[in-house]
Amino acid sequence: MVLLVDTVTNLRITDSKALPSPADLCGDIARTSEQKMLVAKSRNEMHSLIQGEDKRLLAVVGPCSIHDLDACREYAGRFAKLTEELRDRLLLVMRVYFEKPRTTVGWKGLIMDPKLNGTCDIPEGLRIARSFLGEVLDLGIPTATELLDPITPQYLADSLCWAAIGARTSESQTHRQMASGLSMPVGFKNATGGDIKAAVNGITAATQSQTFLGITEDGRASAVTTGGNPDCQLILRGGSAGPNYGSEHVSSARDALEKANAPVSVMIDCSHANSGKDPSCQPAVLDDVLSQVEQGTDCIHAVMIESHLNAGSQSFPRSLDQLEYGVSITDGCIDWESTEACLRRAADVVDKARFS
Repeated sequence: MVLLVDTVTNLRITDSKALPSPADLCGDIARTSEQKMLVAKSRNEMHSLIQGEDKRLLAVVGPCSIHDLDACREYAGRFAKLTEELRDRLLLVMRVYFEKPRTTVGWKGLIMDPKLNGTCDIPEGLRIARSFLGEVLDLGIPTATELLDPITPQYLADSLCWAAIGARTSESQTHRQMASGLSMPVGFKNATGGDIKAAVNGITAATQSQTFLGITEDGRASAVTTGGNPDCQLILRGGSAGPNYGSEHVSSARDALEKANAPVSVMIDCSHANSGKDPSCQPAVLDDVLSQVEQGTDCIHAVMIESHLNAGSQSFPRSLDQLEYGVSITDGCIDWESTEACLRRAADVVDKARFS
């Protein structure tokens, strides 16, 4: 039997759509001088905080994911008032998460599927993401997101003040290399099992110069060399073995970072496995963390809270007209009232523990 083969590439590709180049999209939806100034100022403040020079607490707070722009605009409007009111004690940053990692399959976020119907209009998703980031910046709110696809930063990085490398990607060489070249501070989450070694190794790699395959602003493939990112944090998010926000876990994290000669900067994720995936437990996790701050633990530089207008989550996919306003379609969140109470409590504790 003779096997005749005309082509051996792209045999399983069913569709391919050209994206605008990063330069074109960033030019079409340009950042204003005021927006650029806020991004630069916020990054500099986070640098001081990570290096232990700023005694405030960084708080990355907001929806698990962005899916309803109107609801998130309302959330941002409320958040902006607290950002200004509490700024002397808390550096508040809004979660503006457009990419969602999936254990198997599911909705992968607004960039990948902006119409929430499986059509995966990625060019439109990138436009929506870039535009919405501008809206948040215009309210005076620093922005944060998880960077999942290594191409995404070329389209959004100038609009981001802080970024996360998730639990599923902290061990990825691609993401460690990407983080080494990012212009903003980056947090590495511990692995889903709870082990912090992969995240600490990721931080070590990200602080060093790396050379890897990337793309330029005009969309061409390129060999990228970075200078390393000195502003990295370890995010404790718990794991399958249980929570890891307790004082003994923070002490172990400090030791591991010091041994690796990495920045000794810890963020506690009050959600995910630290809350047992029960969003209503997030305030209790925060209270434990604040108790450690009261006791003088100085390596806890940041916390993360998943929060929305209304509490809980709702199943998805479902008909869009059946979605409840202001409720997450991914991980469960605490509601706005609980969020505001948590942040005011955190500001009071930080004031007494670090500024009195």
